[in-house]
Amino acid sequence: MSFAFIANIIAFIALLWALAAVFRRRSASLAVRVFTGLIAGALFGVILHMIYGLRSPVLAQSVAWFDIVGTGYVLLLQMIIMPLVFASIVSAVARLGNASSLGKISLMTIGLLVITTAIAAFVGVIFAVLFGLDAGSLAQGSTETARLQALQSHYVGRVADLTLPQLILSFIPANPFANFAGATPTSIIAIVIFAAFLGSAALALRREEKAKGEALLAAIDVFRLWIMKLVRLVIALTPYGVFALIARVAALSDAQAIWKLGLFIIASYLAIAVMFGVHALFLLSVGVNPWRYYKKVLPVLSFAFVGRSGAAAIPLNIEAQTKRLGVPEAIAGFSASFGATIGQNGCAGIYPAMLAAMVAPTMGINPLNPVWLLSLVGIVAVSSFGVAGVGGGATFAALIVLPAMGMPVTLVALLISVEPLIDMARTALNVNGAMTAGTITARLLGQMDDKVFAAADKALTRHR
Repeated sequence: MSFAFIANIIAFIALLWALAAVFRRRSASLAVRVFTGLIAGALFGVILHMIYGLRSPVLAQSVAWFDIVGTGYVLLLQMIIMPLVFASIVSAVARLGNASSLGKISLMTIGLLVITTAIAAFVGVIFAVLFGLDAGSLAQGSTETARLQALQSHYVGRVADLTLPQLILSFIPANPFANFAGATPTSIIAIVIFAAFLGSAALALRREEKAKGEALLAAIDVFRLWIMKLVRLVIALTPYGVFALIARVAALSDAQAIWKLGLFIIASYLAIAVMFGVHALFLLSVGVNPWRYYKKVLPVLSFAFVGRSGAAAIPLNIEAQTKRLGVPEAIAGFSASFGATIGQNGCAGIYPAMLAAMVAPTMGINPLNPVWLLSLVGIVAVSSFGVAGVGGGATFAALIVLPAMGMPVTLVALLISVEPLIDMARTALNVNGAMTAGTITARLLGQMDDKVFAAADKALTRHR
């Protein structure tokens, strides 16, 4: 081990300790803590990048050790996803009092997710045209060719053979234990459906045998509270996880590749920003203050930005909706779970639509042709079902949409060098779409707790 490597590890640990010391002395909300960790991690990563350079073995070795904290935190979140979704849905459904409410919640949530994804596809095309983005101006080298072959072997084989009926059938939890292990990209939805059936069965038992039904509900409630305690323990680690994750991104960003494809990055970020505005308009239309909403969900968006995983953000998503936005558990659980695999505005909406609009001119197609545009938006909306909420989901979506439109998938590989940078903002948009859908559904159904939404966020203490 070199002296430089040891110095990097000591500096990393010292900064983590300093953050913990500051947080112990000063009570602050989770949003403030996450933002502090984000800024500290970004500065630390940039300094390391400037000292060592991108291809330094010392930097690579150091970052691998930083990942114990960053990736370790993501793994802890992944650990609690299935138990949290299961406990939340079972408990919420069992206490609905009327199982027919599930239909309204599900249809409204999924409808909002798909509608916003269709709008996102349209926005993606518009920005690709406004910036004059054209796939013909990008050169493909041997690295990109090899990367494309790897992507096609990983994704296309299983995507091309999956028809829409097969995709719908994959939502059915034939083996819930396999779904708990995340055996398929749609495992989260399968667990939601399994939990909804169990909750409905608890409702039926309560009607038929009240004493046993009440005992079961009490047990379910204890299980849910137990899981929520676990969730709070993990969420308290968010500032440190964000610090490590953003330090890695800042240290290993390829400035040359980013500069080369800068126009595409700028267009992508502007399209994403517009969609955040569209979400705000949707919220405003149902009487929800967008400014207050975004202040309350900032920690979730910050983690989604650096963690690049909509699925891993599910615990934070549900916690923010129920504890800060006043959304009931049933709606929060459905929107967070469905939003991780259905209707991802960034990965399944903007990205594949932008790529299609970039390829279209090379094939003599006007991307603003109404028939072509409507076909693209429709395919994007349908293909958004089942896109896994993990890093690489946008690639998965593009490899479905482009062939469906009769287009080559070469462009997917050409943009791989800047994928992580764009994917950060896309993932934040995906997660925000899920939270927006949950909030709007709760408001339209008259189930949103306005007192919780209006209340100031409490400081995070060691006892929470």
